[in-house]
Amino acid sequence: MDMKKKDKGLFREYFELIAETAVFVFFVMTFVVQAFQIPTGSMIPKLLVGDFLLVNKMAYAKPASFFEGLFLPNKAIRRKDIVVFKWPGDLTKDFVKRVIGLEGDKVEIRTRRLYVNDREVDEPYKIHKNDEARSKDEVYDYGTAVGDNFGPITVPPGSLFVMGDNRDDSLDSRAWGFVPLANIKGKPWVIYFSYDAERGAYLKTGVRDRLKKFLSFVPKARWTRILTVVN
Repeated sequence: MDMKKKDKGLFREYFELIAETAVFVFFVMTFVVQAFQIPTGSMIPKLLVGDFLLVNKMAYAKPASFFEGLFLPNKAIRRKDIVVFKWPGDLTKDFVKRVIGLEGDKVEIRTRRLYVNDREVDEPYKIHKNDEARSKDEVYDYGTAVGDNFGPITVPPGSLFVMGDNRDDSLDSRAWGFVPLANIKGKPWVIYFSYDAERGAYLKTGVRDRLKKFLSFVPKARWTRILTVVN
């Protein structure tokens, strides 16, 4: 009889531990962090296709009270921050880009050089695939080239102007406009896994093909990028 009670008590302890852990994980994944995968090369070289990120959803959270302010960072979005947001063109899709202009900023690009409020901005993070910048007199056509010249344009209240670091391969505010501040979901925090998703063709969706894809993660893993903090 005592053994049965002991077994029931042990089972109950394990059940409560599992339930508490599940609630904690649900809370964290709902309010604190979000898993995010980089699907395109618009943020190369900072973020690569196949990077798996944890996004800090509390990075820009505004405390509702004084006591919450003691625990929340209450950090303002700054120029050059990398942010994850709901794409204005389809709120079911999450994008990641770099903040270029804040509300009220005047943004202009002249032959690939960025000017914010008429001052040239140093951008050591950006890259261009094409060798030469197009002249300012060329017609802007995002279907064939890539916003070497843009603006000037003023960021409206409650909005951000964002661009990808891989300027010749990024559909961003130059193409589809501003990002409402309400769409911001958080800031990339750490790369928890990364694999070379661009090496070879994508596999089909059959069970056997998905298993092969899963097993291919190990030789394709970029071990040096794992647990890299994104800043």
